[in-house]
Amino acid sequence: MGGGGAGAGSDIALPPEKVKIVATCLVVAVGVSLLGLYLKSSAEWRSNWSLSLNNNKKKKPIRVYMDGCFDMMHYGHCHALRQARALGDQLVVGVVSVDEIIANKGPPVTPVHVRMIMVHAVKWVDEVISDAPYAITEDFMKKLFDEYNIDYIIHGDDPCVLPDGTDAYALAKKAGRYKQIKRSEGVSSTDIVGRMLLCTRERSISDNHNQSSLQRLFSHGHSQKLEDSGSGSGTRVSHFLPTSRRIVQFSNGKGPGQDARIVYIDGAFDLFHAGHVEILKLPRALRDFLVEIHNDQIVSSKRGAHRPIMNLHERSLSVLACQYVDEVIIGAPWEVSKDMITTFNISSVVHGTVAENNDFLKEKDNPYVVPISMGIFQVLDSPLDITTTTIIKRIVSNHEAYQKRNQKKAASERRYYEDKAYISGD
Repeated sequence: MGGGGAGAGSDIALPPEKVKIVATCLVVAVGVSLLGLYLKSSAEWRSNWSLSLNNNKKKKPIRVYMDGCFDMMHYGHCHALRQARALGDQLVVGVVSVDEIIANKGPPVTPVHVRMIMVHAVKWVDEVISDAPYAITEDFMKKLFDEYNIDYIIHGDDPCVLPDGTDAYALAKKAGRYKQIKRSEGVSSTDIVGRMLLCTRERSISDNHNQSSLQRLFSHGHSQKLEDSGSGSGTRVSHFLPTSRRIVQFSNGKGPGQDARIVYIDGAFDLFHAGHVEILKLPRALRDFLVEIHNDQIVSSKRGAHRPIMNLHERSLSVLACQYVDEVIIGAPWEVSKDMITTFNISSVVHGTVAENNDFLKEKDNPYVVPISMGIFQVLDSPLDITTTTIIKRIVSNHEAYQKRNQKKAASERRYYEDKAYISGD
């Protein structure tokens, strides 16, 4: 019976002592195995955490700071901001306050809120600080490093000199947190003001000039000295030399999407200003903005021989730098044709209520006849009552104050170079 009972089951009965030993071995084996798994997973977690920490350190964005008056903002300012942005991952821009500009240079041409609009609109700008100081002080530099997490302070290779002849960026250089970019040659706010003064002077005697020769003077880089003491001297007109590389640097480098809604707006966009920027601020959901810029000949024929102030390529770069613009047609014809609408898949043609000339609907050469007939023309309410003409008038009426400002700046720079030459022993 005992044999039959043993044969009926598959297990062999073990003595209690051996059962205890086997159980203990199993517990130890399982425990060691689980401990190994825990240690392995713990090590992998620590390794992954360390790798994640290193990646986070690597991914920490490099934040750079650049400041300026950004008075009469132009493509040279935009090019400087583009270069500054290329030195980091995020660009923070300081717009110098009116009081600081007056104390160091003289009265600014444009009010601070307009300068803020223009800087905010630049596609390479991530953040804007208002009322920045003209010079980098100890307190402001600490604020930049601690509050804004700035890694480097950027400025052009042209000297920024205080009235006492010292370098406005001396402290940033001493701290080893200063980087330099190449200044945009061929344009400055002073130069543009000079062009405006020259154009108004020439306009007053334009009856004695050939219109086409005047147009060439202002658009193709010739120079003219102003003998009139009230207008300055040696002011150069446009001598900007465009390159395909510079245009590529400013462009988005991509076309509209397949389902994009193309909104077309045209104009001279001369002295690209806050009025232009605000009209281009349509909600993103409504459009991809296609901007057409009239060539110099068209602008001259419509606005007068003294215009445009900025030539076609200068105006194109200013518009391309605007974050609200997706594509630019450089020098398209005056009339918006059916062929153009088809070629660029234009959904809507728009025009602002504030413009140099709003009588186009009454004119024989109304450029919008085709889009009006197609039912795709729309007039938009312009947010700001600013035109190129109003800017020119303001500059001309205050030209004496701007002359004094430029003389003050020149004196500071002269003192800076004299001190530098004295220190070097030249």
